Amino acid sequence: MTRRAAGGGLDHTVEGAKDREVRRDHRQLARIFLGRASARAMSVYGILILTVLLCIIFSLMMPDTFPTAFNARSILSDKSITILVAMAEMIVVSANQFDLSVGYGIGLAQILAIGFQTREHLPWPVASILVLAIGMGIGLVNGLLVTRAHIDSFIATLGVGTFLYGVSEWYTKGAQVVGNVSSAFQALSGNIAGIPLAAIYVIVIGIGLWIAFEYLPIGRYLYVIGSNPKAAELNGISSRKYILIAFMAGGTLTAFAGVILQSRLTVGQSSVGPEYLLPAFVGALLGATTVKPGRANVWGTVLAVLFLGVAVAGLEQMGAQFYVSSLFDGAMLVLAVGLAGYAARRRTRIALGRHDGSGNSLAASSRQSGSAGGAGAAGLASSPERAAAWPAGNSSVWKTDGPA
Repeated sequence: MTRRAAGGGLDHTVEGAKDREVRRDHRQLARIFLGRASARAMSVYGILILTVLLCIIFSLMMPDTFPTAFNARSILSDKSITILVAMAEMIVVSANQFDLSVGYGIGLAQILAIGFQTREHLPWPVASILVLAIGMGIGLVNGLLVTRAHIDSFIATLGVGTFLYGVSEWYTKGAQVVGNVSSAFQALSGNIAGIPLAAIYVIVIGIGLWIAFEYLPIGRYLYVIGSNPKAAELNGISSRKYILIAFMAGGTLTAFAGVILQSRLTVGQSSVGPEYLLPAFVGALLGATTVKPGRANVWGTVLAVLFLGVAVAGLEQMGAQFYVSSLFDGAMLVLAVGLAGYAARRRTRIALGRHDGSGNSLAASSRQSGSAGGAGAAGLASSPERAAAWPAGNSSVWKTDGPA
C-alpha cells in the first residue's frame, strides 16, 4: 500500500515535471514566434512605423505648425514630384540597372515644357506630348548604351545626364525661361478637394506600376533579369528588350514629372532638376528595404520619399539650417544601400532555406543545374511564363553572390 502510494506520488511528480517542461517549451516557442513576427513587421513596415512616429513626435513638439492641413498639402505637393522621379528610378533599379540622368532629365523637361509654349508658341497639350516623347527618347538612348554598347549603366546615364545639363544651359543661355502659360496648364498642379493633383497622379501611376510588377509578365521578367540575367536568357526572356523598355518607361515618367513641376513653377531654369537626383535615388533604394525587403517596389518607394519629406519638414520647422536636406538625403542614401544589401542577402538565405527542406535536395539541384544561377536557375522552368513565377518568392534586384 505504501509502495503504491509512493509510486503514485512519483508518477504525479514525473507528470508535473513533464507538464512544466511542455509549458516552458511552449513559452519559448511563443517568444521565438513573437520575435520573428516583430522582426518581420519591422522589416516590412519599418519605414511606415518610423514615419508615423515622426509625425507624432513633431506634432507634439510643434502643435501649431506641423499637424496642419497646410503643412500636409505642402509636403504632398512638394514630395509628389520626387516620388514620380523615384518611381522612374525604381523601374530601372528593378532590372538591376541605375539611371543617373533622372535629375537632369526632369530639369530639361521642365525647361522645354515652358519653352515650347512661350518661344515656339505651341499649345500646352502639344508641348507636353513633345516633352514626353523627348523623355522616352532619352530613355531609349540610355537603354541602347547599356544593352547594345555594353556600357555600365552608371557611366552611360551619367554621361547622358551631363549632356542633358549642357543642353539645358544652351537652351536657357544661363537665364530663366519666362512667359505667360495658359491657366489650363497651371491647373495640372492644382488641387481637388484640398488634395494636390500631383498626389493623385502618384496614386494612379503607383497603382498601375504595382499591377505591372505584381501581376503582369513584364514586371516579373524585370525581376528575373535583375536577379539572374543569365537564367532569364536561358528561359527565353530577352534582357536587352526589357532593360530597354525599363529605361524608356523611366525616361517618360521623368519627363511627366518635369511637366507637372513646370506647371507649378511657370519659370524654367537649368539649376532646377539635379536636386531631384539624390532624393530619387534614396527613395528607390530605401524603398527596397520595406514592404518587400530586398526588392525594389512601388509602395516602398512611396513610403521612403514620404519618410524623407516628413523628417526634413519637421527638422526645418524646428529651426534646422537650409543644408539639412542635403545632409539627411546623403546619410539616408548610404544607409539605404547598406540596408538594401542586407535585406537582399537575408531574403536569399530565407529562400534557400525553404528550398533546402531535406538538407541535401538544394545541393543536388544546384549541382544538376550546372549554371551560374545556382539554386535560382535550378528553380526556373524552361518557359518565360514559369520563370516569371520565380521572383514572387525568391528574387532580388541586388547581387547576392558575395558572403551573407
